[in-house]
Amino acid sequence: MRRPTLLIALLFATAQAPAAEPSRTDVAAFAARTLDANCDKAAPGMAVLLARGDEVLYRGACGSANLELGVPLSADHVFRIGSVTKQFAAAAALKLVEAGKLSLDDPLTKFVPGYPGGERVTVRMLLNHTSGLRSYTDVPGVMTGTPIMRDVTTAELIDTFKAEKPDFAPGEGWHYNNSGYVLLGAVIEAASGKPWHVYLDETFFKPLGMRHTRYGNQQERVIPGHVDGYTFNEDRWARAGYLSMTQPHAAGALVSTVDDLLTWHRALHEGKVLQDASYRAMITPVGKAVENNYGFGISTGTLRGVPQLQHGGGIHGFSAYLLYLPGSDTSVAVLYNADGVPPGVKAPSTIANLLAAQAIGNPYPEKKAIALDAATLKRYEGVYRVDKDVARVVRVVDGKLTSQRSGGSAFALIPVATDTFLFEESLSRITFERGAEGGIRAMRFFPEDEGPGQLAPRTDEPLPGLRTAVALPPAVLARIAGTYAVPGATLAVTVEGAVAKVQLTGQPAFEIFPESASRFFLKVVDAELVFAPETGRPASVTLHQGGRETVFQRTD
Repeated sequence: MRRPTLLIALLFATAQAPAAEPSRTDVAAFAARTLDANCDKAAPGMAVLLARGDEVLYRGACGSANLELGVPLSADHVFRIGSVTKQFAAAAALKLVEAGKLSLDDPLTKFVPGYPGGERVTVRMLLNHTSGLRSYTDVPGVMTGTPIMRDVTTAELIDTFKAEKPDFAPGEGWHYNNSGYVLLGAVIEAASGKPWHVYLDETFFKPLGMRHTRYGNQQERVIPGHVDGYTFNEDRWARAGYLSMTQPHAAGALVSTVDDLLTWHRALHEGKVLQDASYRAMITPVGKAVENNYGFGISTGTLRGVPQLQHGGGIHGFSAYLLYLPGSDTSVAVLYNADGVPPGVKAPSTIANLLAAQAIGNPYPEKKAIALDAATLKRYEGVYRVDKDVARVVRVVDGKLTSQRSGGSAFALIPVATDTFLFEESLSRITFERGAEGGIRAMRFFPEDEGPGQLAPRTDEPLPGLRTAVALPPAVLARIAGTYAVPGATLAVTVEGAVAKVQLTGQPAFEIFPESASRFFLKVVDAELVFAPETGRPASVTLHQGGRETVFQRTD
């Protein structure tokens, strides 16, 4: 049985009446076409499951489980699920609340004695990212350097970040926080007397028959059916960087299959996992988490105007997305054995949204461009300011209108109606708003084509000049080659002939272009590198991106 209709109605009072549901055959055909169009048999791929209640509408996979051996991917395969782990950890904490072994208002120090400032941090704050504690994955160098490779105990992992200065006072803000869920894992261990993943296994996975969901530490044992993970390195695939699975902990260390994730959805949303009060707490944002649509390990929001519950996951070599529409009882699980998508490939979240929208009979509009001449496109150009630090620059590049957020990449837009554009590579939409005189006065950005949109008034600021590279003598260019570092991360600069590239540990290499002997820019994102001093062998390089500066010191 599903949860009582009254409970769903109370939680989602603004839900719209559902559209007529299309047939299973039509939905399955659409899903197969969508997955096939997103598939390259010689590249990492996706396993996908779409269900309406207990009825599986589509289950399939495409791509390769192992590029070296050419092993085809299967929907039976096991993937790392990254931060989708968080909803399992959250449910575990709520089970312990139901058992009387902890309270959501207990201080952190009850379970992790001596944690700095922990007496003001509650379990609830760990669950909904309002603790203010510094997320260890935000510390420069942690995710791209050697620290993430070490095997650690829970206590040793906490020791690596407990001295970090908090981002804000407990309960006074919201920031996505992996430290919070590591600490939640420690709370589960203290309250249950068992390792966090053992408690999950005994409480959820074994009773529910989730045979392929477990702690993903492959150093302890072989995991049957586990696929290999990859990263896209500039123009080719490479094996993902190594990390010890002791490091993601309760924030992201589980592995699973699309079938097990459906089993979890059926149990969680049918009332087989939590009592109604606990479930309500899990999916209802409170306090500072309201404006960020975050409950406990689950994000809330809308998809095509109807309520949705979802969470994504990204970890070395893998991406995941798990989505649920309460009104139509629709579940979508998408697992991908790569940690980023190359040009032209849709992300797991996009695939999930497309399939869910089709299943409820309200598909996204097709991206059919209308004809706009060059002069008309030019009229949309300008700097549209979100706030003092962030703007969107809209300009025509190679005959297409593009949008570039401060510090980000430029994305091509497709005109689909007067003053309405869709992003080529996502489901997001931009509309331009006009004043009484007919001139464009603002733009509104709709992420994933949802919500009221983010308004950005048009300013009088001139368009930033398109940066032009200059030619440098080989000896001048060669001087910047070397290794530069901040604690835990390195920035390698290489020069081959007239081409210079930069690569941060764990990331692809990108070409950089000289504006002068000391100043270089990237084309893939809005960023620049400044080498100092301007002559001779540089002692440092400063990365400017998104209003931030990071100084790397030369080490070679």
